[in-house]
Amino acid sequence: MAAITVGAASLQALGALRLGRRTRSGSLHRTGAPVLRDSVEAGTFEDVFFATPAKGETDSILRAARRALDAGKRLRRDARADGRQLSGVEHHLAALTSGTVRVLEEILTLARLNAGRVYPTYEYLAEATSLGRATIARALHVLAAIGFVVRQRRFKRVEAQGPGPRYEQTSNVYRAYLPSCVLPYLPRWMRPAPVPDDMLQREADRVDDTKHMLSRLDCRDLALAVIANGPLAKILAKLGAAVDKREREYQNDLQPLMDSYIYPKTRVGLVSQRTNA
Repeated sequence: MAAITVGAASLQALGALRLGRRTRSGSLHRTGAPVLRDSVEAGTFEDVFFATPAKGETDSILRAARRALDAGKRLRRDARADGRQLSGVEHHLAALTSGTVRVLEEILTLARLNAGRVYPTYEYLAEATSLGRATIARALHVLAAIGFVVRQRRFKRVEAQGPGPRYEQTSNVYRAYLPSCVLPYLPRWMRPAPVPDDMLQREADRVDDTKHMLSRLDCRDLALAVIANGPLAKILAKLGAAVDKREREYQNDLQPLMDSYIYPKTRVGLVSQRTNA
């Protein structure tokens, strides 16, 4: 009897583990296609995501990355010599390598040649930089952690047999930036000039005016003003219009209670609020 009980308990425990185990990122989607987490459908956000770099912007970002590489080497050397713990930003800078900077250089080259529209595959980056796929993945992770690039996963709809839509993963999109956390590690001549006080005050006034304007909008106009054009904006605008309509109907049908100022004494409800009830 004891053997049977232990065996049954073991089977139940294994079954619970098997049923309660979470699927890792990159597993098959319920439609049968490998769609990664935090992916956005291709063709719905690229016009807002991409931006044409200014003249000389890509060169300045590349120079800053090379200086950050040197700063990361100094941080690693000082940490080994002094035995101190690196901060979050210092840890990411210390993880920079020449291969990581080479990957960023290729992304900046594509941004300069394609007016900011950068969506290379891992295979293209590996062939262009002569680095392995795993090295490319680590380099992109470090660049995103520091803030040199912002990447967004994408998926697309494909035609397939059977009911329901089918999706598959496509290439990521990238946009390069000069992160503010790198500026303290750059030479003084590479740092941008400080913003004048009048421009800071003008920006603060603009933010306040925008908040005041948004606070006076109804739900439908607020959804259209905050969210860019797309399916989500249309859905939220329709939902906001329904909420506004329901609120107007509620305000029109609202009738005040004439005897609501009379407090109940012995009974509860509106009946006890009238003396002649």
